[in-house]
Amino acid sequence: MKAIVLYKSCSPEELNISEFPVPEGKPGWVLIKVRAFGINRSELIMRSYEANSPYMKLPRIPGIECAGEIEDPCDSNFTKGQRVIALMGGMGRSFDGSYAEYTLVPSKNVFKVDTTLGWEELAAIPETYYTAYGSLFDSLKLKPEDILLIRGGTSALGLSAIQLVKSVGGTVLASTRNENKRDLLLSQGTDNVLIDNETFTEQLFSLHPKGVNKVLDLIGPSTLLESARLVRHHGIICSTGVLG
Repeated sequence: MKAIVLYKSCSPEELNISEFPVPEGKPGWVLIKVRAFGINRSELIMRSYEANSPYMKLPRIPGIECAGEIEDPCDSNFTKGQRVIALMGGMGRSFDGSYAEYTLVPSKNVFKVDTTLGWEELAAIPETYYTAYGSLFDSLKLKPEDILLIRGGTSALGLSAIQLVKSVGGTVLASTRNENKRDLLLSQGTDNVLIDNETFTEQLFSLHPKGVNKVLDLIGPSTLLESARLVRHHGIICSTGVLG
């Protein structure tokens, strides 16, 4: 099969398509014919420098998610040709991932889907929305009455989170450093857009003098302390990602 194989940390220009053996099925796993896959920041980090870390076993086919069809269900309840998505669980890190024509994945990390979306559209959903959902409802315990601030709102994860918040009737504020992206955030359902500049704190407290009760921080260490000053007493902050 054709695959992109990582032998060391490298630039994107150094990636090449190689011939690699098709994985053989085994109990507890399923073989997927990959139709499309998303590209994630964690893969960029792995390719850029993490691949040279002593705990990484190379060569490795990257890719932590995919959309495709069951090629070999092995001992699972899936059927050959069934449309599925797969993600996480060590995919592309502990074992070979989705940058290939076929990938062998633990059956517990594979989910059947019934959709009219094309492969490219479907492949953009799994990791992004899975992460957004977990951050909002598992970590932040989001409720319809909550006022949530999303820092890094124009990222793929931020936009997905906005949609999920609005689907349950929550109030969402989202930040961006670029004034030109205000309309994008509003079009996704954002209630208030905050420009992340020297007046950021003042902008937020002018809208909510007591602060917000929950924050989804997608920027990372550079904004985390400031985010802590923006939440009410007993508020919750979830730090997901390191965009900054």
